[in-house]
Amino acid sequence: MNALIAYFSATGTTATAAKALAQATGAALYEIKPAIPYTSADLDWRDKTSRSSVEMRDKHSRPALADTDAPVADYDVIFLGFPVWWYVAPTILNTFLEAYDFTGKTIVLFATSGGSGLGKSAVELRPSAPGARIVEGRMLNGRLSESELKTWAEGWDRQ
Repeated sequence: MNALIAYFSATGTTATAAKALAQATGAALYEIKPAIPYTSADLDWRDKTSRSSVEMRDKHSRPALADTDAPVADYDVIFLGFPVWWYVAPTILNTFLEAYDFTGKTIVLFATSGGSGLGKSAVELRPSAPGARIVEGRMLNGRLSESELKTWAEGWDRQ
């Protein structure tokens, strides 16, 4: 498989899923890192003034990236992973998509969440990657077997 697995993980949960997917598929792995890492206080969704709450209320928020070194030009398929925040992808995913040219590429979403699905993630991300095909993908919560991950990654376009 010639795919890149790019992921953002604030607490390590999505990182675990992304690494398991990379292990199952042999795909390259790239971590999307914020220029300023998120703290526990930043992630407190109950605090309306926390960094994540402020960012998610502002659809134009674009948290800065630590780098723009993702080798997206080398791949036609990018599996894009993230934790679900407020029923969508965190706005740092928009920053990531806007930092590169994804024209002609397929972006397959995967996410982790304590209780919700992908929500409107694809709809919210599409304007940030004009010319790309963004596919809903699936939730990768819990322990998924290597064979289950491989089967999904190889057959996402037939599901």
